[in-house]
Amino acid sequence: MKRRVAISILGTTLDAGKWDNRWSRWRPTVALCQQPGLFIDRLELIHDNHAQPLSHRIISDIGTVSPATEVRSNVISFRDPWDFSEVYTNLRDFARDYSFDPDTEDYLVNITTGTHVAQICWFLLTEARIIPGRLLQLSPPRDREGEQDVVGTHRVIDLDLSRYDEIAKRFASEREDAASFLKSGISTRNAAFNRMIDEIERVVIRSTAPVLLTGPTGAGKSQLARRIYELKKSQRKISGPFVEVNCATLRGDQAMSALFGHVKGAFTGAASERAGLLKSADKGVLFLDEIGELGLDEQAMCLRAIEEKRFLPVGADREMSADFQLLAGTNRDLGEDVRKGRFREDLYARLNLWTFQLPALRERKEDIEPNLEFELRRYLEREGENVTFNKEARERYLTFATSPQTVWSANFRDLSASVTRMATLAPHGRITTEVVDDEIKRLNAFWRRATDDDGTDAIIEDVLGAEAAARLDRFDAVQLATVLRTCREHVTASSAGRALFAVSRLEKKSSNDADRLTKYLARFGIRFEDAKQW
Repeated sequence: MKRRVAISILGTTLDAGKWDNRWSRWRPTVALCQQPGLFIDRLELIHDNHAQPLSHRIISDIGTVSPATEVRSNVISFRDPWDFSEVYTNLRDFARDYSFDPDTEDYLVNITTGTHVAQICWFLLTEARIIPGRLLQLSPPRDREGEQDVVGTHRVIDLDLSRYDEIAKRFASEREDAASFLKSGISTRNAAFNRMIDEIERVVIRSTAPVLLTGPTGAGKSQLARRIYELKKSQRKISGPFVEVNCATLRGDQAMSALFGHVKGAFTGAASERAGLLKSADKGVLFLDEIGELGLDEQAMCLRAIEEKRFLPVGADREMSADFQLLAGTNRDLGEDVRKGRFREDLYARLNLWTFQLPALRERKEDIEPNLEFELRRYLEREGENVTFNKEARERYLTFATSPQTVWSANFRDLSASVTRMATLAPHGRITTEVVDDEIKRLNAFWRRATDDDGTDAIIEDVLGAEAAARLDRFDAVQLATVLRTCREHVTASSAGRALFAVSRLEKKSSNDADRLTKYLARFGIRFEDAKQW
């Protein structure tokens, strides 16, 4: 059975008593050792050097009422017992120096005595598990007729919330609400993305360290950064504004001035003083999007501002301070930029404490359907018009949007623009199959121009048609496009075959290159004559 150890501050007012009638008064430290069913094996009694006489009297009285209880005197002097920083630091140092042994001892922290500041500090130290114990609250006795009770009652408070089902459910619900908030209320179905959002929620609520959001353009870094800010503000973690800057737009002296501010006359055109974005983000969140585009000089100043909360405006001889929380975004591989000397290693190390890679839309196609509804809601809020799909149109668009052939090169920006176009063109607020078919052609044409300079998709669509071309795997599409171009460069199937199989035909004693080409084209329902037509 574990030994029970109590930790308590001597109550200089409640525990006082010089005369014989002290036994008729409720003294919480003495009563602590008199509680029925709560035998104290050892009491760690904390007091300052001015309370030595009182501590001796209390220890002696405890020896009278509970001779088996060992009492240890711990002298901690507080210059100001109402100074939170001083009290917390002293009690924390006591706890960290104490040899706790939870395997053999059960610890109770008495919050009945001491100032309110000390009681708060006991709670914080116990809740953080710096003290591996539970809280103990003593209460004075109630008046009883014909009986004088100086023992009172006690209550043990266990801060392990996992033992309290209702509280645990409430916390779980609050965490789910926070994670949903970060996802803009979208019920995402991608397991990996949901795990990442859950981790981001825990980090931004508990930590003030920089957070780095990486991922391709259009993956949602800016939107997530703003949601992080709004979550932190709702939790009262910050009070200042959200300041966003695209570092790709900052160049030369203007970059320094925009970030760190300048004094009047610092350079030609500096007609007045400028605070700068870092100062504007004081007490709030600064989001440096595309941070990899910053120059090395700006990176060095940013590092100091992050670590020391101080920076020097352009042309100034006095530093300024700003206490902001940093979010950074990039679509570049900063580790590779460090190796190539384009990004400072020390800044990358500072940013890389919490890095989250946002997946591209093509990696979470199961989330296209809920995001489709989200974009229609945004259109309603923006334009004041409620637009919906008819059933067949919705199914056709989702089949296309989630197919392996879709590129989504700009990720959620592509999806948002696509829904906006369909909603705008929808007759009478209803998106039809005709609207969807036109949008599919528009997206395919856009992606072909943006990603296919060699005209791979164009030549296949010319021969097979857009619908059949969209059903091809990319591997087959690239290979077929090469074959079709070769066919158009030769008059006969034999000469085209010799060009296509120039290496493998040398390893055969006899070859029919035209037959090999004809059979390959037949897999796609194409004749050589069809391939020749332009």
